[in-house]
Amino acid sequence: MNKKDILELRKRMKKSGCTFTKLRGCYVNSEKEIVLHIDETFLNLDDEEFDKYLDIAKKTLSGSLGNNLLELEFPMEEEFAGGKQQFLMALRESKLKDDDLLEAYYQLIIDNYDYAGNYLILLYHDVYDVIKKTTDNINLDESEEVHEYLICAICPVELTKPALGYLANENRIGPRNRDWVVSPPDTGFVFPAFTDRSTDIHSVLYYTKNTKEPHKEIMESVLGCPPKATGVQQKIAFQTIIKNTIGDTEEESKILGDIQESLSLRIQEQAEIYDSPDEPIILTNDSIREILTENNLPEDLSEKIEIAYTETFGEEPPLAQHLFDKKVLEEHEKKKVEMALMEKVEILQDQLEEVKKKASTDASSHSSIDVDGDDYIEDESNSNKLVVHIRPEKVDLIRTEVIGNRRCLIIPIDDEEEVSVNGMTDLI
Repeated sequence: MNKKDILELRKRMKKSGCTFTKLRGCYVNSEKEIVLHIDETFLNLDDEEFDKYLDIAKKTLSGSLGNNLLELEFPMEEEFAGGKQQFLMALRESKLKDDDLLEAYYQLIIDNYDYAGNYLILLYHDVYDVIKKTTDNINLDESEEVHEYLICAICPVELTKPALGYLANENRIGPRNRDWVVSPPDTGFVFPAFTDRSTDIHSVLYYTKNTKEPHKEIMESVLGCPPKATGVQQKIAFQTIIKNTIGDTEEESKILGDIQESLSLRIQEQAEIYDSPDEPIILTNDSIREILTENNLPEDLSEKIEIAYTETFGEEPPLAQHLFDKKVLEEHEKKKVEMALMEKVEILQDQLEEVKKKASTDASSHSSIDVDGDDYIEDESNSNKLVVHIRPEKVDLIRTEVIGNRRCLIIPIDDEEEVSVNGMTDLI
């Protein structure tokens, strides 16, 4: 199924377009016991119930394809008598009116669903008269086929949190009664799949709310299909390959960031070519090899990553969109900016050191006189220039005087003061 197929079914799930014929289900407690059964003609439900049950059905067709929604295929043996696909075919043909079949299916879910609390199992039956469309998507008033299908939704039922509330009968604020509330579905499926606007009895569309733990026991034991990893699981598996190969170091972080940058560029290029950001890019072994090569990975590391990639994903390589991690890329870009700033700082520090060295070299070509610990510098390149460094409080005491026809600089010196000329203290 593609996005258009899913959207076509979802669009019908509103009061004006809904054609659900039957709603069946049961409420299961934490002891895996059936507490009550549900048997309703869907269109006869009260408005509020109608809307709530419809929202649950719609939720099983929500989320991203390849992540929350996975198309699973039945193995050949499941399509023979006694197989899981045949079980679903019988439920569909009964239009959910066979109590014995329903009880058996409820029990199949109860025996395999890995959940500790209370939950609700709901089954919907629908018949969709698929209208023909022209190549430019214009509806024709002519039926193409009848798509008869089931929706299953498994919803956790949770106790509301303790809280205070207004008790109208007592006209006071007090502890509110806690209720058992049906949550949105945790897991569900649509059978048969609706592929290219047509019934596909060989496939089922599986829904999971938790993309990290998609209840693969339902895929395997209830539907009889080989489990399929979600996009999130594929992303985690790929990042684990990089970490296990490179090691948990700064180098691993850089390589993973470089790879994410390459994936981002491929997705952008594909979007420009097809004018769609969702156009899938399958990452074959050759694709991964190209990405590793363009990021200058050593040959031995590249080979290890390629081998692990093949072993992990086998004959169903993931999409680039599933392995792309926006957070990792943003962190990588942030580190690149920080590294660029650090390089600029290092350059400036080197330039500063050069300036200091030059100043030191220039200073070595001068003679210096210390007056009470302060330096003066005489520029040897100009013998007519004399520079004296002296404490500010003594500046007003300095005078010039002609002695023996020579102009002299007179600096009063106290007894406790030490004077050095060019670093020598025994000249005065």
